[in-house]
Order: sequence, then structure tokens, then C-alpha cells
Amino acid sequence: MMSPVVAFVGGSKAGKTTLIEKLIPELTSRGHRVATVKHTYHEVETDAADKDSRSHIAAGSRATIISSPGRLALVKPVAADVSLDEVIALFADDYDIVIVEGFKSESVPKIEVYRRDAGPRIQSAEGVIAVASDEPPPGEERWFSLDDVTGLAGLIEEEVIRPHREDVRLYADDRPIPLSDFLQGLISRTLLAIAQSLHGVGAVRTLKFLIRRKDSAGIPSAGKDSAEG
Repeated sequence: MMSPVVAFVGGSKAGKTTLIEKLIPELTSRGHRVATVKHTYHEVETDAADKDSRSHIAAGSRATIISSPGRLALVKPVAADVSLDEVIALFADDYDIVIVEGFKSESVPKIEVYRRDAGPRIQSAEGVIAVASDEPPPGEERWFSLDDVTGLAGLIEEEVIRPHREDVRLYADDRPIPLSDFLQGLISRTLLAIAQSLHGVGAVRTLKFLIRRKDSAGIPSAGKDSAEG
């Protein structure tokens, strides 16, 4: 994933969406670029606003974007529920933090949202770094009240955003490729040195490098390498 991610998990009606809506302006006010992803098991009807997008997909297009003044919408049919890595890879921009609602089985930092009258806590999520609820949980779990967006934003900054200040990700045909710390450093230093040696290139915040190869039939096949630093 190109941007650091934190997932808000919890039962239905626990208040995940409400808490995320409070956190977005708090993080934005601190200078962070925020993006969000919501996981749902319901059918998504984004293309209902534009019947032509359905026609494009039916004709064989792998994906289509609906563009209007002030808004873009991507329509991309998938065969099954895709991984969070694949969802994040669809973002063309780079963000300081991606806030995810759901995806409790993914290996990302999680904040569990819980309200006493909304049912029992979830039992299967790993990587929970804190609990946000209307009452302190038993034990020694780190706890924030549902109104403490300042504290939660500080936690996200310290434990999710800052550790990813320098990050290198490699994708082949949009599939993430694991990299060791050594390879991340090597790729980052090499590509940044090349870019910064070019005329007119100043300080680099994000560097994206794309290679498009041709297969044996001479047809281009996309492979994307991205280096961030």
C-alpha cells in the first residue's frame, strides 16, 4: 500500500462512520491529506449515475471513470471481494493517511469502536492498537472516549503516519511485491538520486516510476514501480 492505513473496526451501529467523520477534519487541520475507504457487503451502484459507464463495461472495458465538474468516480468490475492492498493501489494520488472502515481481517493497524448498547465486541481482529468506546474496556488496553478525536488523531500521527514518513512500495501489474529493508533503501536512494540529478527537479516528496513492457506478441503490458520518500 502506498499510503499508511488505519482501519476502524467494530460491530454494526457501533459508531465507526460517525467517529471517522469527526476525525477527518481533525487530521486535515493538522496538515494531513486524508483519504477514506469503506468496506461493504452490499452491491455498489456507483455507475447508476451514468448509464454510459455500464455500456462501456458491457462492451469490454476493464474499468471506466465518470468525470464531472468537481468529482470523479471509478467503476471497475471485480470477480470477488478484493484485498485492501488492491483497493489502495487504485488511488492515483498519494495521501498521508488512508482511513478504512471495515477490513478487520487485513494486516493493518486497527482501532476498535465499541458502544455498550450496540452489542458485544468483535473477537477476531488482530493488530488493534486502541479501543474507542463509551466506557473503558477491562484490562490494560489503550482506551479513548468516542469524543476524544484529539487523542485519537495524535495516536494515528505517532503510530501510523510518522513510521511511514519514508516508504518504498513495488507493484508488478498492480500486485504488491514484498521488499526487505535493504531493498527499500537501495531503490529509494538510487531513484531519488537519479531524479534529483535532473534539471529542474527540486526536493522530492513522492517519486513514482512506471515501466511498461511488451509481451511476446508485442503488446504493451503494464508493470508499475513506485518509490516514495
